[in-house]
Amino acid sequence: MITLYHCRDARSFRALWALEEMGLPYELHVLPFPPRARHEGMKDLNPLGTIPVLFDGGRRMTESAAIPHYLATKYGPTPLAVSPQEPGYADYLNFLVMGEATLTFPQTIHLRYAVFAAPEARRPEIARDYAEWFGARLRNAETMMDGDYAAAGRFTMADVSLAYAIKLALGIGLAEFVTPGMQAYFERLSTRAAYARAMAAQRQAEG
Repeated sequence: MITLYHCRDARSFRALWALEEMGLPYELHVLPFPPRARHEGMKDLNPLGTIPVLFDGGRRMTESAAIPHYLATKYGPTPLAVSPQEPGYADYLNFLVMGEATLTFPQTIHLRYAVFAAPEARRPEIARDYAEWFGARLRNAETMMDGDYAAAGRFTMADVSLAYAIKLALGIGLAEFVTPGMQAYFERLSTRAAYARAMAAQRQAEG
């Protein structure tokens, strides 16, 4: 049985959405955020103190962009992954990582200086700089997409990674940096049945 440790709407949502896209059985634990401060034993689950944490038998994974690819390739074959023989393989891997490393990262720095820091340590000018950095990268990423999707002309795990970065932006007050095209892209993907199941699963697990 696959077990996922998750915080509501956090980066671990990528793993939850991927599990639902694959139709795999799993056990879900929704933790309070931030888990390293509010969940006893978090460092035993993940020495980094972060989520996601996914256990698949004796294997542990902690990277939200890697987990969807792992699930698609381990439990495939599935069109949710792009094979090395396909022309879209390089773009697939690029967007898979870009969703986290290039697009989610500046948002987390924005949150650090705008929300999570103690009031006296907040730096709105730094927060704004990182928000604008995210917006610029997102606009550039849009020009690299393959039609309606990130890569290979179809929905893949790269879209799970990319779309989550947009979901986060819309959820933390950065909607002004999401272009109309990327807003429409996210809205299309959020109508997927697996996305709706993932949203419902986290609500039910929070209970």
